[in-house]
Amino acid sequence: MPRYALAVDVGGTFTDVVLCELDTGAQTVHKTPSTPEDPSVGFMRGLSEILQSRGIQFEDLAHIFHGTTIATNSILENKGAPVGLLVTNGYKYVLEIARHGTPRLANPNTWVKPERPVRPRDCLEVNERTAFGGETLHALDETEVTRAARHFARSGVATIAVAFLHSYANPGHELRARELLEQELPGVPVSLSSEVLPVYREYERAITTVLNAYVTPRVSRYIDNLKRSLEDSGISASLSIMKSNGGIIGADTAVRQPVYTALSGPAAGVMAAVQIAEATGIQNCISFDMGGTSTDVSLLRNRRPGLTLNGRLGDWPVQLPMLDIATIGCGGGSIASVSPYGSLTVGPDSAGADPGPACYGRGANLPTVTDANIVLGRVSTQIAGGQLVLDVHAAHDAISDSISARVNLDVPSAASGILKIANNAMVGAIRNISVERGHDPRDFALVAYGGAGPMHAIDVANLLGIETVVVPAHPGTTSAYGLLAAEFKNDYARTFPQRAPDYDLQGMAAVFADLRQEGRNWLDGEGVPADSQAITFSADLRYAHQGSELTIPYRRAQIDQEGFQQMLQEFHTEHHQLYGFSLDQPVEIVTLRATASGQVAQATMQPIALTTPHSRPSTRHSRESGNPSSPLVGEGQGEEHRPVYFDETSGFVDCPIYHRPDLPPGAELSGPAILEGMDSTVAINPGWQARIDQYGNCIMRSQGNQP
Repeated sequence: MPRYALAVDVGGTFTDVVLCELDTGAQTVHKTPSTPEDPSVGFMRGLSEILQSRGIQFEDLAHIFHGTTIATNSILENKGAPVGLLVTNGYKYVLEIARHGTPRLANPNTWVKPERPVRPRDCLEVNERTAFGGETLHALDETEVTRAARHFARSGVATIAVAFLHSYANPGHELRARELLEQELPGVPVSLSSEVLPVYREYERAITTVLNAYVTPRVSRYIDNLKRSLEDSGISASLSIMKSNGGIIGADTAVRQPVYTALSGPAAGVMAAVQIAEATGIQNCISFDMGGTSTDVSLLRNRRPGLTLNGRLGDWPVQLPMLDIATIGCGGGSIASVSPYGSLTVGPDSAGADPGPACYGRGANLPTVTDANIVLGRVSTQIAGGQLVLDVHAAHDAISDSISARVNLDVPSAASGILKIANNAMVGAIRNISVERGHDPRDFALVAYGGAGPMHAIDVANLLGIETVVVPAHPGTTSAYGLLAAEFKNDYARTFPQRAPDYDLQGMAAVFADLRQEGRNWLDGEGVPADSQAITFSADLRYAHQGSELTIPYRRAQIDQEGFQQMLQEFHTEHHQLYGFSLDQPVEIVTLRATASGQVAQATMQPIALTTPHSRPSTRHSRESGNPSSPLVGEGQGEEHRPVYFDETSGFVDCPIYHRPDLPPGAELSGPAILEGMDSTVAINPGWQARIDQYGNCIMRSQGNQP
């Protein structure tokens, strides 16, 4: 019988679903509105709808992969559970002291330190002490742990974090503390820093463990509800969750370490961009994922996404391995407004899925980026396969009342201004991950996806000087597809300080061997076949007396002097790339790392059906507009046209509208043009040429005369 894998990505506006037949690789995509009050409702509805549309039974599902923002939203919206924190005596205010200095883009004169996720009265000290090397200096006072547990019970604490000094070197005291806490508080989850982030730096380790505890109850409830719904429907398929590092983990692991899923959805999109780059022959690209609520961008060199240990969730540093993704609060639902000083602003507030933009016709009257696009003719009046019918007049009135009347502009000019501000905000995010890291964005292609990304991609590319833009066949469900393209992956780390010239290569080999075994045990537990398993190593290195590190891969099979020197040389090269200089200074090892990965049901891009590029298909009705589909390129302009506004120089221009699924491989067309699909709209600006490749990707190139 056919076996299928299903990917579900829950976004702020839509829940995207991709179904893949494992034997043939054939794929089906679907979108359904998200249900923010309970995301599992939208999840199950999307799952049921796509299976029913294909006549597939629940028992035919073998794997379900899921991208979720539950952990991220809990942190960003301060909706986590009350946390109790146990620390070593003398470290009660580790979270309050934190790191001195203000955030990079904050005004130091007005910035106010955010409220910590743990109240000081719920941060309790216990007597215990472990040395830097792991030896016990002071035994754990078990009486104080029991007393702390009873305090937590009285305070209404729902989850507990334990972060003892140097527990990464010896977790014994933390493990015993958990036993005592669970005896006193059965059913209350306990997060240990030696399991969540077993590396040095007390503040970063403590805050990451606290955040893990903070979101554990909410994530646990969500995943338990989801598993129960799947079981009640007779679905026995394995459930796996996307991690921030671009890998997949089992749902049970995600419940224990939910902070690892913080960038779940955006990470999946980046993994899809890797496959898109491979399919189109592009070496270096920037992923550009613009959805309804936010935009996520990431830089890929040699088709590899960057990893960072300096990620942040809202106001907090999270030193877990994460894909290097920059996120801004700018999407199709971002609300435009006029400030008290008369300036036009866009975002970060979003209209979300309900009530959504004004054009959704659900009673909202504040204009959004989507409202600006529909007023300018850049998007059809029906989207998501006809599931949403957009009200042009409501969008026009919202912009007229809230923007035009206050800034003395006509509605098209005001709508164009909204798009310009949004585009420049997204350009800033791309500069953050390119120019500020020593990369020229002109050396990269832009891979645009998300429901709104393809409408803005060329405008953003023009501002950056990028000459190639790629839009996948189903841009609105690309992140969901990325869940199928990813592999199982988990990271392991151990602080192992070493200073030149007395590097302990034998000790280094022993640590790597331990990490390798941990990784293999995990992969075996996830059911990854042995012949699909891979373990890679890396190390955090820094110049002597520096305070931050770079993570450099160790590329040889054996731990020897040659491989070690190769790693050191790569560190100097990477340091020069990032900071513009390298030093003739000793290099220190801080932390050794291993990444365990393996494939179970990885999907690949499938070629679309080949037809004669210039033959006319049989007439049928577009799901978006109800009008006869446009003829294929080569027969002149399409039967359907509408005025579309691209820039103030040309204003509204008569623009052909094409039904994107009708364009076969090899089809070519010149801007201005609009390509409409089930899940997104592609805007091809004047001065750009587009071609459809064998996988359905729309590859657009500048002809050198764009503004």
